[in-house]
Amino acid sequence: MDNSTVPMQMRLSYAGTTGMTVSWNTFSKLQAPTVQYGTSQDALILQAQSSDSITYPTSLTYNNHVKITGLQPDTRYYYRILPGGPISSFRTARVPGDGTAFVAAAVVDLGLIGPDGLSETSKNALAPGETSTVDSLIGQVPNFDLLLHPGDVAYADYWLDESIAGYLRNYDFSATKGAALYEKLNNEFYDEMVPITSSKPYMIGPGNHDANCDDGVAYWHNGQWVGGSGLCLAGQTNFTGLINHFRMPSKESGGTGNMWYSFDHGMAHFISLDSETDLGNGLGGPDEGQPLNSGPFGAYQNAQVDWLAADLAAVDRTKTPWIIVMLHRGWYVDYPGGCTACQQAFEPLFNTYGVDLVLTGHNHFYQRNAPTKNGQPDTNELNNPSSPWYIVNGIAGHYGGKAGYTLNPPYSRFVQNQHYGWSRLTFHNCTHLTHDFVVSNDDSVSDTATLYKNRTCSFSDGSPHPSTPSPTCDEWDSNVFATDAGRSYVIECELDRVGNDLNMVWISSNKIEDCLAACDSTPGCVGTSMSGTACYMKKKLGVAKHASYVRGARLIS
Repeated sequence: MDNSTVPMQMRLSYAGTTGMTVSWNTFSKLQAPTVQYGTSQDALILQAQSSDSITYPTSLTYNNHVKITGLQPDTRYYYRILPGGPISSFRTARVPGDGTAFVAAAVVDLGLIGPDGLSETSKNALAPGETSTVDSLIGQVPNFDLLLHPGDVAYADYWLDESIAGYLRNYDFSATKGAALYEKLNNEFYDEMVPITSSKPYMIGPGNHDANCDDGVAYWHNGQWVGGSGLCLAGQTNFTGLINHFRMPSKESGGTGNMWYSFDHGMAHFISLDSETDLGNGLGGPDEGQPLNSGPFGAYQNAQVDWLAADLAAVDRTKTPWIIVMLHRGWYVDYPGGCTACQQAFEPLFNTYGVDLVLTGHNHFYQRNAPTKNGQPDTNELNNPSSPWYIVNGIAGHYGGKAGYTLNPPYSRFVQNQHYGWSRLTFHNCTHLTHDFVVSNDDSVSDTATLYKNRTCSFSDGSPHPSTPSPTCDEWDSNVFATDAGRSYVIECELDRVGNDLNMVWISSNKIEDCLAACDSTPGCVGTSMSGTACYMKKKLGVAKHASYVRGARLIS
């Protein structure tokens, strides 16, 4: 077999609820990129082809894309890229109105891990033996449906920073040498992501470190300035790599390329925005002027904001009650220099249309805010707020991947910069959404919060369960259970929140429902861990640890 056509860097993206785009790279151009697929790995009897095999001047590979259409929603398909690809699988998106609980993972500012990126000897190094975010996500692949990544993908533009620091050796700082190193780091990142992206849709957006080959930064080194926007060769400016490498569902949603688009998955409507360019109404995007000189990408000045308004207005909140927006830069951050232009462009629309959650990064720490509108925290906090909930999680990890925070604004509720980690979004039902910060090193949860919205939905499946019969782990894991006392708990199978016990009672029926009833009648009880017939009631929710014999639950309202 010709090794130049062997597929690598396999990745997926939703193409509506009945489609999936399969993308991969090869060392040579393919005349007709081809994917075999079917609902059984032993019968890949269907085939899809395209002519989309493209490259750019400095790229070491060709990007290939095939969109498979006419699929059934919420269905497992097996696929193989020809020639020579392994058999992998994916699951299509759920249709709007499907209220089945699901989990989405999210990272921002995630770069290359290993000798050429974040390692035990790099800046902001991993501790000896510490598990990286990429490895944590690989271990959790069976437990989430899709991966969101709103900007700063790979951090290949750190080649110059790492070289000047002496971390990467044997490279000079010329444009030609730098271009080759930039592409090398990109390829290494996409290779290491394959255990995730070959089976889970990888939905990305643009960030400033995706714009060009060195983020436009010049360094004083050995008596001279090195770098700057003039260093980047054609092909390594204006988001060229990001544009070539991915195919997001902009055609399905009326968006623009990989820059802004939307998609549905069950009870959630996801929107990806471009915080770097195309803010409209005369606002200058952070990457549009010097030194990055990127964009614009819209057909006219207000293309993105006009599209956003139309997209939000079209959402049927009885079928997709949750609106989740992801973009790279935020404005409610514990650090000077939040993106005020982004705020002017987007926040009025978020407020008008009742966006539920806004997920950003850019700042290399984790910050959970209260729901906030026009700079003021919502007085209802997470109990049926009318304001969007803003979360910053830019600490997924890369060379130089941690930063300090200096402010203490009134809307900030939790902030940390000690642990690399990722966001886990659990969509329980029409009314409850939980955000967890998962510490990559041990998969523990260092911060958790649940948003409640008082509303009624029209779901075809997965509607909130009644309080009877008693929940079981097989059917109720991650679902919300309402007790007769009117309190709501999330069932957590095989999770033990160690310590913080109020007391223990024996539950002869061995039913979770009766353990929760005991919690209801115990002042200060906020959760339970059930081992056999022993029901441990918790005064505080500690770190969740995996324990196959435990049936847990935590109070959310």
